[in-house]
Amino acid sequence: MCQIKENISLKAYNTFGIDVTAKSFVSVTDEDDLRTILSENKLPLFIVSGGSNMLLTKNINALVVHINTKGISSEIKNDNEIYVTAKAGENWHDFVQYCIKNDWGGLENLSLIPGCVGSAPIQNIGAYGVELKDNFVECKAIHRETFEVEVFDLETCKFGYRDSIFKNEIKDQYIITEVTFKLSTTKHILKTAYGAIEDELKKSQKNLPTIQDVANAVIAIRKRKLPDPSEVGNSGSFFKNPIIEKGDYEILKIRFPEMPHYPISDTKVKIPAGWLIDQAGFKGFVKGNAGVHPNQALVLINKTGTAKGNEILSLAQFIQKEITKKYTIPLEMEVNIF
Repeated sequence: MCQIKENISLKAYNTFGIDVTAKSFVSVTDEDDLRTILSENKLPLFIVSGGSNMLLTKNINALVVHINTKGISSEIKNDNEIYVTAKAGENWHDFVQYCIKNDWGGLENLSLIPGCVGSAPIQNIGAYGVELKDNFVECKAIHRETFEVEVFDLETCKFGYRDSIFKNEIKDQYIITEVTFKLSTTKHILKTAYGAIEDELKKSQKNLPTIQDVANAVIAIRKRKLPDPSEVGNSGSFFKNPIIEKGDYEILKIRFPEMPHYPISDTKVKIPAGWLIDQAGFKGFVKGNAGVHPNQALVLINKTGTAKGNEILSLAQFIQKEITKKYTIPLEMEVNIF
């Protein structure tokens, strides 16, 4: 049985490195232990895995349950398809690299995204033209009150842009315990047209790239643009890329002809939030102990390593206000605020 500890700092359990205290804390490595904790605990619950998509602004007066379950299994489905299942506590990037080393394709564009496997479906993580839902089969989750295990398939999860049923209708009702993906084993379909991947492959003279080459390109791009959380506290992209009506974009284009956009449908376009923040003069901006990363305006950082969560939240809200004022485009936070 896992040991419950009292008054534990959560600085090491969130990638912003915010030093807040958990009233109680337990790290769970076994699903049976998780079920026991759920059945015996009387405190409110607060679930943590990789801590990569949260901003802690206060002490947590709850039992913080750190999901640290490990294990990867696979099942060959046919000549070009394999189902790979990972426990929730597996590090996401390590899992992606494990798949690539086994020559299982589909997740290579999602390399170097911080966090753990169990939290990935909640956010429907995505990067460089690929989202988790593109290779998702199902996930298993334990209900926090009934302790029963339920299976959620692709349709049930209601995936959207950085969104899922776990952030809406059933928020805080389940704890994901494992996730299954459908990957290719021979006929890999590479997605290299998004962002700078093609340029990176040309630079490294990869004319017939493998899934490992694509992953290496993504890793190189992310390392240039994004800070390592172990060196500078951050949670990756802090804001969602706003999706606006095409008509509204056409009006904005008159004032800002250089504004980039990506068609989402016949009526909607996506605007890069990083471009908006950069053009508003916030790249490298510092406010107290918080700041905007000098290489990527979409990333807010714990500049001094001593920032309080509220300092970073205050900076985020200031940026939101200024972007709305300049572009009439509301910015939505991608990071969960607690």
